[in-house]
Amino acid sequence: MKRFSLLLLFGLLFNLPPLTAQMQSYSQRSLFSDYKAAKVGDIVTILIVEQVQAANAANTREGTDSQIGATAQAGLTGTTVQPTATIRTVDELTGIGETNRRETIRARLSAQVIAVDSNGNLKIQGKRTTKINGETQTITLTGIIRPADLSADNTVYSTKIANMVLTIEGDGIVSETKEPGLITKFLRILF
Repeated sequence: MKRFSLLLLFGLLFNLPPLTAQMQSYSQRSLFSDYKAAKVGDIVTILIVEQVQAANAANTREGTDSQIGATAQAGLTGTTVQPTATIRTVDELTGIGETNRRETIRARLSAQVIAVDSNGNLKIQGKRTTKINGETQTITLTGIIRPADLSADNTVYSTKIANMVLTIEGDGIVSETKEPGLITKFLRILF
């Protein structure tokens, strides 16, 4: 029994520094609250829910009407000469343009806190790349979040991110089929 107690005491002494470091990292958290990102290196889950709808319409109508006329009369005994000249120009331009765009983006992305500013706001950066059947999709997100906007489960909606830059890029078979052909590209350059 004495030997077991001695081994236990030595084991605790040799493991004391790692246990102390672990206790210090947990001592900053409350026992009664959930863990939320607060410092550089912490991870936060972003719930990307974006709906963008834009419409633009323009109508243009322009018209010009010009007339120039000249009349001359001369009288001779019984004969009247009346030369007349008229010039008329009409310019008319009508243009109609309309653009409609609608996008809906839904995704989940984990981002890492890369800096904490003087107000306590968290600068985040995240990237996720998925590859399915030869199609690669990369989602990149950067922005600034307030700690108050973090929910109890350490998530934040993308609508709460300030200065958000969201980039979604695809590369593969589907992306290549959306590109115009060589002849169409050449004709676009010419005209």
